[in-house]
Parts: sequence; C-alpha cells; structure tokens
Amino acid sequence: MAVPKQFVIACGGTGGHLFPGLAVAETLHARGHEVLLLVSEKEIDTVALRDHPEFRREKLPSIGMPAILSPAFPRFLKRGWESFSVCRQLYSRYKPVAVLGMGGFTSAAPLLAARLSRIPCFLHESNAIAGRANRLAARWTDSVLLGLQACESSFPGRNCIVTGTPVRKDLGNPRPKGEARSSFGLDPEAPTLLVMGGSQGATGINQLIFRAAPFLRDFRSASGHPLQVIHLTGDRDDSLAAINYQREGIKAHVAAFHHRMEEAYSAADLVISRAGASSLGELSQFALPSVLIPFPFAADKHQHRNAEAFRDAGAAEMVEEKTADPEAFALLIRNLLEDDRRRERMAAAAASVLPRSAAERVATVLEEAAR
Repeated sequence: MAVPKQFVIACGGTGGHLFPGLAVAETLHARGHEVLLLVSEKEIDTVALRDHPEFRREKLPSIGMPAILSPAFPRFLKRGWESFSVCRQLYSRYKPVAVLGMGGFTSAAPLLAARLSRIPCFLHESNAIAGRANRLAARWTDSVLLGLQACESSFPGRNCIVTGTPVRKDLGNPRPKGEARSSFGLDPEAPTLLVMGGSQGATGINQLIFRAAPFLRDFRSASGHPLQVIHLTGDRDDSLAAINYQREGIKAHVAAFHHRMEEAYSAADLVISRAGASSLGELSQFALPSVLIPFPFAADKHQHRNAEAFRDAGAAEMVEEKTADPEAFALLIRNLLEDDRRRERMAAAAASVLPRSAAERVATVLEEAAR
C-alpha cells in the first residue's frame, strides 16, 4: 500500500461534479489516503455527503460566473476571493500533496490557490467541450484529465490525459435482468424502457414520452410481451406520469427518484436520457444502448457534444427535444426494442466509448504527482 497522504478534491455544485469527485475520493480512501472535499453551499452537496462521514469537507462560497456587465458580477468576484482565501488557509493547515478540481466555479479558486502554493493541481473535464470555468482554470493546472478524447481541442497547449469519467462506487455491479425488474414490481420477461432525466428530472423528456405513449401501448416483443417502463421523472411530474401510463394501459414503475440506480440500469433494455457526462459514464459502465435527448439550454451546448460523441461511436441515437415528433420518437423506440442485434452493437459501443476504471486512473495520476 502507498504511504498515506493528504489530497484535496473540489467537487461541489452539481451532481455532475460531485459524484465523480466522490468516486475518486473513495478510491484514494481505499488506498489508505486522507481526502478533504471542497464543496458548495448547495443542498445537493449536503445531502449526498451524509452517507460519507469518512471524508472531511469544507463549504466554499463560490457562485457561477454571470455576464461581466451583470449587476451580479461584483458579488461573483467577492465570493471568489472569499473562496480563494479559505483555500489558502486550508492548504497551510492540511498540507495536501495534490489538488483535484472536478469542474465548475467551485474548482477555480481551489486550483488557483494550489498553483500559488506550489501544490500539484489537476482539473477534470467530463464533457466533450469545456465550459468557461474549466477553460480558465486549466491555465493553473499541471494536467487536464478528460472524460472524452473529443474535449482535447478545448485545451490547446495543455497537457491532457484521457481518464474517462469516474462513476460512483455505490452503483455496484449489474444484477440479473429478471431479478432487477422484479424489484420494481415488473414482469421479469417483458421488454423494459428506462426513462430518466438526471438528478433534477427533465420535464421536456417527460412531456415527449407522455405524447409518444399512445404510439407505444400496442407494442409487443417477439415473445408477445408488452412494453413496460421505469420512469424517473424528477420531483414535479411523477403523479402526472403515473396517470398517463395508467390511461394508456402501459405497465410502469414511476418515481421521482431511485437511489439504487444499479437496479434500474440492470432492468433496462433501452434508456431514454439527457446527455450529462455523469449519466453517460453510468450508461457506459452498464453497457446500455440509449436514445439521448440533450438539454437544449446547457452551457456551450455541451450536452449536444456529449450526445454526438456517443452517437458517432454507435452507442446511442440522438433526438432534438425542440423538433421531436412524438410518433416518430415512438417508432424509433419500437424499432430499437424489436432489433436485438442492433441494441447489442450499441451496448458494445457504449461499453468501449469511455475508458474503464476512470476513478482508479485519476487517483493514480494524483498519487504519481505526489511522489
């Protein structure tokens, strides 16, 4: 085992930054190291960390960067300076051997403070195109760690290492498909569609599925089984979704969220999803074919770039939310569910489109820098 060392991971603000950061922290902890997590003041960080008492954590007062001419810009600068000052004090006491930023403005101040303190520092970018915060913070880092090779063009002149996107450890391993379906009260033999919109749900996806449902109700597999659905709606549309499936006669498990996502992934033949980097990392780990519907208002259209990377690899189909026709969308779902070989090819592509063991790869980069 390596000599125990202290590491800092800045990973708060969104699930897309927090959960991959936790996956790296868990790997370092399993290797005998200590990890300090720098997170935001948002509730999502507080709730997620309740299950991880093994990690020290500090909240930083960072906020997202508004437009330079926005009245909110002076407050952004003030909060950034406060975060920077907190980090400098923490590093002088905690003595980290390396600092990792998982992206977003929660990472910017910790990485700048690390650079000025002469501590090796690294940035991880999960998406196929980098956002403003990461393009800025990359200037202060030793290397940029990438989820997708396509993102390398966002960091000209920087040393880039493709590691993949770390996936949270609590997902575990795939379960037998029939057993996973039974845990939702569904038919172990029936074709199963998983619909999800990420940690916040996705009203646009929910509405598209509602409108497509009349074109799916008479679907039957080759063995005569009807379609069934696991639909994770987010906290606003669960009641409406349940009523919709009941009206159409489609058997469904509807919930706002599901905290054992390995069950949902294991049950699915096909997934309808947004194209956030964390969700794609999980789809890759579970080797699942998917139809990706990028969030149309994502910064720099990064979800479109993510979806295009999976589509071009043959791992997914991509549908534009704004122009999607419910009947054509339902036909796409039917065609995919009827074609086992096509889904098998997509599953194989999904498994290979991202590097495996990403958390271990990132942890090894940090350990090597600490030497």
